[in-house]
Amino acid sequence: MSLFTRSRQLSDTTESGAEPDDDTGTAEPEGRGTDTAKPEDGGTDTAKPEDGETGTADPQDGTATDAPEPSSAVPPATRPGWFGWRRRYPRTARGVSVGTTVLAGALVVFALLVPNRIERIELASFVRIPAEGVLLAGLLLALPSKPRRITAVVTGLFLGLLTVLKFVDMGFYQILARPFDLVLDWILIENGTDFLRETFGRTGQVLAVTGVIVLFVALLVLTTLAVVRLTNLMVRHRPVAGRTVLILGTAWITCMTLGVQIGTVPVATKGNAEFLGNRVEQVRAGLADARVFEKQASVDAFAKTPPDQLLTGLRGKDVLFTFIESYGRVAIDDPAMAQQTDAVLKEGTGRLKAAGFQSRSGWLQSPVTGAGSWLAHSTFLSGLWIKNQQRYRSLTTSDRMTLTNYFGKTGAWRTVGVVPGVRRAWPEGKYFGLDHIYDSEHLGYHGPYFSWTPVPDQFSMEAFERLEHGRKDREPIMAEIILASSHNPWSPIAHMIDWEDLGDGSVFHRIKKEGTDPTEVWKDPEKVRAEYRKAIEYSIRSLTEWVERYGDDDTVLVFLGDHQPVPTVTAGDTGKDVPVTIVAHDKKVLDRVADWGWTDGLKPAGNAPRWGMDKFRDRFMTAYGPQG
Repeated sequence: MSLFTRSRQLSDTTESGAEPDDDTGTAEPEGRGTDTAKPEDGGTDTAKPEDGETGTADPQDGTATDAPEPSSAVPPATRPGWFGWRRRYPRTARGVSVGTTVLAGALVVFALLVPNRIERIELASFVRIPAEGVLLAGLLLALPSKPRRITAVVTGLFLGLLTVLKFVDMGFYQILARPFDLVLDWILIENGTDFLRETFGRTGQVLAVTGVIVLFVALLVLTTLAVVRLTNLMVRHRPVAGRTVLILGTAWITCMTLGVQIGTVPVATKGNAEFLGNRVEQVRAGLADARVFEKQASVDAFAKTPPDQLLTGLRGKDVLFTFIESYGRVAIDDPAMAQQTDAVLKEGTGRLKAAGFQSRSGWLQSPVTGAGSWLAHSTFLSGLWIKNQQRYRSLTTSDRMTLTNYFGKTGAWRTVGVVPGVRRAWPEGKYFGLDHIYDSEHLGYHGPYFSWTPVPDQFSMEAFERLEHGRKDREPIMAEIILASSHNPWSPIAHMIDWEDLGDGSVFHRIKKEGTDPTEVWKDPEKVRAEYRKAIEYSIRSLTEWVERYGDDDTVLVFLGDHQPVPTVTAGDTGKDVPVTIVAHDKKVLDRVADWGWTDGLKPAGNAPRWGMDKFRDRFMTAYGPQG
């Protein structure tokens, strides 16, 4: 396009009352009405194409075009873009253009500064100076045309992915109190969608997954367009942009040197660089963890112990290892729950004592918090620290002996599993050496689901009595029982009824209708905490009443929590402690663990011993072996 043609077009626009759009490809000199760009170096009065760029620009997006087109190729009324709308409504178009640029800038600033944890989001977080943003702006200004465009697009995509990862971290911190693991956590996405379906139904699952996918794609597209738009703006106003970058860089160095803060938030930040550095280290550790775990799994103090010397102190006893979902220390220590939970534990201790049972309690540290029950269960049973899915898969495909395997190896026990939370094929169950597994489809339950929970705890314990423990002329039983009623979202929950009225579980249809609605409960954290406490109380009562009703001289019960609940319930408590209790009628059983220093009763004292959950297997087998 010739200078004459450009000048005539500008004159036509001016005569019609339109103002040059800030988004066009020409730079308007301050205080002048000419159509030529003011030279920066005092040379010629025409705009010099930069690095092979033409002197024209696409009025729709401000990017340089490859070749000029004759002015007669398109009617003047429609040529400026948006189907001529910008020509007919120039002031509105200019306002839209400025507004879009402002939104683009806000999005980029948000992506650069947003933390990866919800509790860290505050106003001060978004008035910081990001080192990465300053450096990126300087780089884009320095690059030639084509590399600059490529860099802008790649940067926009990367910034979008970085923001998505921060959002995923927010969810993981809210549920698991830790960030997303780029190597080991992908399988948890499938588990999360299953949880959505089981809690909110198939429609809720589809809507949630669709919404996440749409937001993911939209964020990548918008951050890319935003970075490209801001890059074009900086290039058109290079002197101002260069001075701004210089000022921000100087301000960042000054604030970093002096430690300037807004409240507790530093003004100068390099948070994204640190964030990425931590992720690189996390990936490196994840890739190396398999070798570390293999060495740990090869060491087993009991691997060569003859079967007749294993667990001799429990021969003839029925031994039940029972996990209470999400039964964490917070249920006992938190002031908002302590009084009610303490009353339930004290009541249970008294009723068991009246029935001839004694109990002792301590603390175990779980490898997980918020979720990941199977990791805690396998840690407890294997004597290895199973902190991620990679370790779990390695364990369940190895020949490492678990506590349940050793009971089976003796030949003195029938080993069974009661796992009402399992609703589909569970091939890993064979690894744990159980002779028979009762999942949710094989307990005889014909009642409703309670959100995620397929079978209420009281019914699960009654089914165990009917199917295994109550059978005549049976051999001693070792059972692994997982009580699921205290599983998130704790709404609605069942409540205790007369054991004689359980029947086939149909009675729970009415009980569920009397319960709370999870969509309402989860709007208020205090309601969530209250429902969690009630769920824990229900699980404890189901278990202790079963022992009181069906336990005998040969009953030995070990019950524990598998992990702490989600941060919504723990309210900032980052601990991973869970209670563990041994209940027995035979005094000799508890005498063997007298040196453990555990607290009498179902409630462990605050200063009771605290072990890693992976230490329990060997200590238990030692205590109940020939030398115990």
